[in-house]
Amino acid sequence: MPAPKPAGRRSLLVTSAALLSLSVTAPTALAAPTPSTSPSATPPAQMSTLGGARLGMPGTQVNLAPGVPVLPKDVTARSWIVSDAESGEVLAAHNAHWRLPPASTLKMLFADTVLPRFPKGTRHKVAPSDLKGVGAGSSVVGIKEGSSYSVHDLWLGVFLRSGNDAVHVLSAMNGGIEQTVQDMQDHAEELQALDTTVVSPDGYDAPGQVSSAYDLTLIARSGLQKKDFRDYCSTVSAKFGSTEIRNTNRLLSGDSDVPVYRGIAGVKNGNTTHAGATFTGVAERNGKVLLVTVMNPEKREHNEVYKETAKLFDWGFQAAGKVNPVGELVPPKSAAAGGTQPGASASASAGQAVGAGGSGAKPAASASAGSGSSGAGIALAVAGGLLVLLGGAAFLVNRRWPLPDLMRRRTRP
Repeated sequence: MPAPKPAGRRSLLVTSAALLSLSVTAPTALAAPTPSTSPSATPPAQMSTLGGARLGMPGTQVNLAPGVPVLPKDVTARSWIVSDAESGEVLAAHNAHWRLPPASTLKMLFADTVLPRFPKGTRHKVAPSDLKGVGAGSSVVGIKEGSSYSVHDLWLGVFLRSGNDAVHVLSAMNGGIEQTVQDMQDHAEELQALDTTVVSPDGYDAPGQVSSAYDLTLIARSGLQKKDFRDYCSTVSAKFGSTEIRNTNRLLSGDSDVPVYRGIAGVKNGNTTHAGATFTGVAERNGKVLLVTVMNPEKREHNEVYKETAKLFDWGFQAAGKVNPVGELVPPKSAAAGGTQPGASASASAGQAVGAGGSGAKPAASASAGSGSSGAGIALAVAGGLLVLLGGAAFLVNRRWPLPDLMRRRTRP
């Protein structure tokens, strides 16, 4: 079947049905091999198939057909993925589930996990222990012991300067590094980012710390649902104390050899010796919102990760609505069938959805068990199923986030 044409906002019922179909048909992930501390030059023969069987295959996956533009020939990244941020369709991918060091793109998971926990205006005085363990050679925003910072300023430091010192201070506020790592890992599992292993919250190179282009895209898609996340990742420059800091995302802020990308709205870049350059970006043109993740280009030219990302964005905007997808971005567990695992019964799904509806709520199955009326039980099960459907619809509808005005200004020719 041809890929669906862009059609604006879909009705709640259509979106609900699409999500229900997704939760039933999405394949489960294969167990991925344990990553080595030094990634090999070739992807493993067997990778996760979450999101579609072709996403677990090594090499480039795309459905070329008449009218579909040819992919750019000079993309050298070990792994990349181009997807529709709203529908979740994966338009093309290359080693999408290859588990590789993520560098500071992992800060997207840190932000998606921790950002909602502290009001912007909360202030924190930095203790020496807060900065303990910041890796040698880390990118920092210049936080000083004994000084007081607002949560707002700390997040600016995380997103604009990729400040590991800001990450450590926020982690200290969250109960410490160990607690934050566990929170991030739990959130990754909720998002079904199952290629991701968190060791350090800032993305600094650590043995066993990996993610994938697929996972980073899932994480970005979740983060962008939050207004504060969108605002921070789209900020070009801001005051931090007495100095001005500028976003190191070159598609957003520009550089001598990389122009600002038309339609760009975030999200996060990274670069370490072990990971190479990594980047996840979101951009919109003509009402189409795309996510592109690029990991570790083999070509070592200046700003190469941004150049390759721009080429993939260009291809994606030309191919959108013409190319049949090769896979899909799966929803979080809590949005897929009420958070049940594949194979769970419909009644169990309904019960979990009702139980999640409020504090102390009972599952539908429990509520109907003591009634002695099969009709009442069926009614509750149907009601629970409707909640699952509506909850899933809300998940997808909320993905149609309003991207920042900055980006919208830049979409104009």
